[in-house]
Amino acid sequence: MSITDVNAAFAAEKRAQLDTARADRDATMAAQANQERWVADEVTAGRLIRIGADRYRIATGWDEGETITVVRTGDRTEIVPDHGLDLLADGTPALYLAAPAWHDLGQVIPGGTTDVATVLGLSGLDFTVETVPALYEWDGRVREHTDRFHTVRTDTGAALGVVGRRYHPIQNTDGFAFLQELVGESGVVWESAGPLKGGARVFVSIRLPDTVTVDADGINDEIVPYVAVMNDHSGRGQFQCVVTPWRPVCANTERFAVRDAHTTWSVRHTSGATDRIREARRTLGLTVRYYDEWVAEETALARTDIAIDDFHRTVADLWPLDDDATGRKVTTRTARADALDARFRTEIVRVGMTAYAAERAITGYLDHVAPRRPGKTMTEEIARATAALTGADDDVKSKAHRQLMVLTRR
Repeated sequence: MSITDVNAAFAAEKRAQLDTARADRDATMAAQANQERWVADEVTAGRLIRIGADRYRIATGWDEGETITVVRTGDRTEIVPDHGLDLLADGTPALYLAAPAWHDLGQVIPGGTTDVATVLGLSGLDFTVETVPALYEWDGRVREHTDRFHTVRTDTGAALGVVGRRYHPIQNTDGFAFLQELVGESGVVWESAGPLKGGARVFVSIRLPDTVTVDADGINDEIVPYVAVMNDHSGRGQFQCVVTPWRPVCANTERFAVRDAHTTWSVRHTSGATDRIREARRTLGLTVRYYDEWVAEETALARTDIAIDDFHRTVADLWPLDDDATGRKVTTRTARADALDARFRTEIVRVGMTAYAAERAITGYLDHVAPRRPGKTMTEEIARATAALTGADDDVKSKAHRQLMVLTRR
């Protein structure tokens, strides 16, 4: 049986990468040039991509898209993973976990706890949010912008964002209550929880008691599902719930949860949000029936052999090329085809030359490799994260799934 617990695979690969880098660094303390060898070699091999001064994005593996920073102090070089976690008052990361994460940070209670108050305290989520008038000084007088408010933490007074008159905060405790109601249990075991960006964004997750299996009689790919809630206090995002194989443990895996979500539900911060949240269990459809339908389709893909020509035709249909396309567009198409072929070859090693592998290759390309055009105030990394959060590629992914499902009926 192949059990896909992406969290375990992600942690193992991340630790291996960091251990390799540190071992190489410690073995080459004689000169600064040798200490930089690992980073240089990884960049040359295409496994690391420079995204800024001493910052790199990992380009391969489970943690593709993760970022690291190279910190130089005197004649020493330190490889530091970017976890993006907030800190508690004592300087420790504001993160609760039921199992250790790859970065070995956070407050771990082995096996988890059902006590919400404990999780709120350990994760730094034991604060509430209020809105206060937006004030400004003009001509020696303080004036109020009547249509704008600031969201602030009531424990520190820190401003989290600017919102409109209709905005209503959804408190952190609502996320916990939401998940408890969603699964119909008061004794939910909490998997992870924590704030990001000073509390402007928060997450909490639980692991569902049952796994789901794709093609039980074939590849037997068992998926470990989680349910995660992401809440935004900045005015730039919604209260969102996803069913996902990722449990959020840092800024990057919080993004992964949305990227790999099997189903998503969200609600705006308005006066009727609480009532809509109460209806979410029915609306979201987190039921055995939903998973039965999802597994049935994925199993059909896993049992459908696919020729390389079928894969190429699917890709061509997703990204058609006009007869009068410019040389630049032809070059882009060739680069895309090469990247998709590489991902397809990686997938077929694990799940065979199947439509299931084709779908995973296309989805992986869109999430990790497809070029993004960042705005003037946005890095490519942020643009990629924003695309995942907003579901920018959902139409392409859905079209790919429909086309590959046609192959199952040949």
